[in-house]
Amino acid sequence: MSTAKKFEVLFVLGGPGAGKGTLCRYITEKYGYVHLSAGDLLREEQTNLDSQYGELINRHIKEGTIVRVEITCSLLDRAMQMSDNPHKRFLIDGFPRNQDNIDGWNKVMSEKCIVKGVLFCDCSKEVCTERCLNRGAAGSGRTDDNEEVLAKRHETYITSTLPIIEHFEKQGAVYKVNSMQAPDKVFEEAKEILTEIGW
Repeated sequence: MSTAKKFEVLFVLGGPGAGKGTLCRYITEKYGYVHLSAGDLLREEQTNLDSQYGELINRHIKEGTIVRVEITCSLLDRAMQMSDNPHKRFLIDGFPRNQDNIDGWNKVMSEKCIVKGVLFCDCSKEVCTERCLNRGAAGSGRTDDNEEVLAKRHETYITSTLPIIEHFEKQGAVYKVNSMQAPDKVFEEAKEILTEIGW
């Protein structure tokens, strides 16, 4: 695949409830890029009766643990290949979540994609937890929006995902937004970042 045809990817990371999905929605509405949520793709696959991975994904989601990278990469790859978006620019939300994810991505996807960096939604654990519980109470339908699973998800985020953000930070590839603000304020910060990276 020639460089001209490679997909451009911006990873969007932050704790559970940090506002990744909301920010991605604002960006896609304004710029027309494609938002791929690793979690949503896994949840969709989990409900697909023909999927060989459904039960395995279900177990990981209920336990707040990370699904095998081969599965997540294959779902992301399929979604990108199927997209007819003219920009070929993708916001990938909630991935990579650990070192294994990065290794797997580099192995499978580095020939197909150019990673522009990480858009990091910086938000306190307290605010994240409150948002997820409110989302669950409002009927999000997500089995992981409860206190027990959230505690595990936060633990996984701190032990596995924060080191990934630090890894990209060392490469000068982390762009931080304060996602404790109102969504439109967060979006204003993100717009400046997109200009900076040439999006």
